[in-house]
Amino acid sequence: MKTSIIGNTHFVRNALTIAISLAAASGAQAQSAGDWILNVGIASINPSASISPMTSVGPASPVFTPALNGAKASIARTTTQTLGVLHMFTDNLGLEATIGIPPKMTVDVQLTSGAHPGAASAKALYPSFVGKYFFKSPQDNLRPYVGLGFTTASFTSVGVNTSDPLVNGLGGTSSSLSSSVAPLYTLGGVYRLDEKWSINGSVSYVPLKSNATFVGTGTTTTGTLTINPTEYVLRVGYKF
Repeated sequence: MKTSIIGNTHFVRNALTIAISLAAASGAQAQSAGDWILNVGIASINPSASISPMTSVGPASPVFTPALNGAKASIARTTTQTLGVLHMFTDNLGLEATIGIPPKMTVDVQLTSGAHPGAASAKALYPSFVGKYFFKSPQDNLRPYVGLGFTTASFTSVGVNTSDPLVNGLGGTSSSLSSSVAPLYTLGGVYRLDEKWSINGSVSYVPLKSNATFVGTGTTTTGTLTINPTEYVLRVGYKF
């Protein structure tokens, strides 16, 4: 009986050793070379907007030019859903492609004559490609990272508030925002829940500008809209 107890003790000890070894081995697969990870979540987009001095040309420009002096712009914060696919080339280096549902940007304009809330709006599509360097090792549950990449921004459904007489006169006929390529800088961290699932949080900054063109009643107005969004992103990841 004594021998049986000792044998069972050795068996349990060996089984625990094997289980711990397997757990360590499976943990080593998290964010390691060759992994594909799908990340889905939400992004809070916080623009720091401004607009360059606007130029108006055309027969009616003498009417609108004085009103545009000292124009200021702001863009309201918005949220959207985001999806990214990350591929790890080594245990520390990866490349992620990200795209989201185009959020609607609402531009408020402040002139010396008064405020014009919701003066213009547009939907922004900006897929991004970011190279990421992950600190620590795949065995660690929490891995901070830094990233550098770029985004290609394009704008659709650009329009102005036609119920505002001044805004309608400036851009009621047509309006557009040019596409733009901008760098993207990011800091973040990944927390591994288990072998497959993780939580990813990050903050990114994009120095983004777009050339704005508005055609109205006898005038064409142009200027540069600076958007410069800071994005706070929280996503859930699944490793394939």
